[in-house]
Amino acid sequence: MLFFMGQRFAMTFRTVLSAVVLMGLALVAAEPADAQQSRRFSHCIAIADAAPGIEYLHRAAWTDPAPEGAVRIHYVGHSMFLIRTEDGVSIITDYNGNPGPTGFRPDVVTMNRAHSSHWTDRIEGIPHVLRGWSEDSFGVAADHHLELGEVLIRNVTSDIRSWGTVEEDANSIFVFETANLCIAHLGHLHQELSDAQYAALGRVDVLMVPVDGSYTMDLNAMMRVVSRLRSSVVIPMHWFGPSRLEAFLTGMSDQFLIQRVGGSELTVSLSSLPRQPTVMVLEPRSLSLSD
Repeated sequence: MLFFMGQRFAMTFRTVLSAVVLMGLALVAAEPADAQQSRRFSHCIAIADAAPGIEYLHRAAWTDPAPEGAVRIHYVGHSMFLIRTEDGVSIITDYNGNPGPTGFRPDVVTMNRAHSSHWTDRIEGIPHVLRGWSEDSFGVAADHHLELGEVLIRNVTSDIRSWGTVEEDANSIFVFETANLCIAHLGHLHQELSDAQYAALGRVDVLMVPVDGSYTMDLNAMMRVVSRLRSSVVIPMHWFGPSRLEAFLTGMSDQFLIQRVGGSELTVSLSSLPRQPTVMVLEPRSLSLSD
């Protein structure tokens, strides 16, 4: 009986795996030949791996590289995070030019233009500046696929509200693939995602989500996005005040564990993701040379 059930599961798994492989091949075939040759395949758009255990806290200076096989995430404030990889690559999300009084210049910054607090022209000394909107033509989607060492950074575009109208593809959800993790930053999200956008994101292990409930998106709609992605780790951002944050935590508490980390930073690896999806609250802290 056990052998039969094992056979049936194996056949079902092979069937699903074959379907996924065929879908992947179809997507690759649809791309131009030069794109296929130059772009690294995203491991996040694949079957999710189970990852037991929970061992994500690691106290260290924000200037240090992450431990082997891990990523360090520091909540700077608003919607800015510093992401540090094991090989020392530094990334700041929704960079507004003011991460703290350090003079620090990361290797990569990402930006979104819905508000000036999410982007800046002060980018001197930063090698890679990824804007979430197209500078070439209004309504054209930005397309980023940056490979930097073992890090892959790509984007999935979405629409934003602008002066009573809608700008198509003017926001980007940036996905950071490193240490076998899939980390997504929703940016200044103004719309619930389509099936195609969810498919383009793929698996999201760590999700950074704006929870202000008004400037970005209605809180109930944002919680539906979080519920569907069902990431192992969800980090609230863009919450402005305690009441907005608490409303989000209350709304998610029936589906996710709630953990207040008690600091601005966590270190996470694929093997240390929590067994149950967990909202981890980080306290914002600007980068400082005294840390």
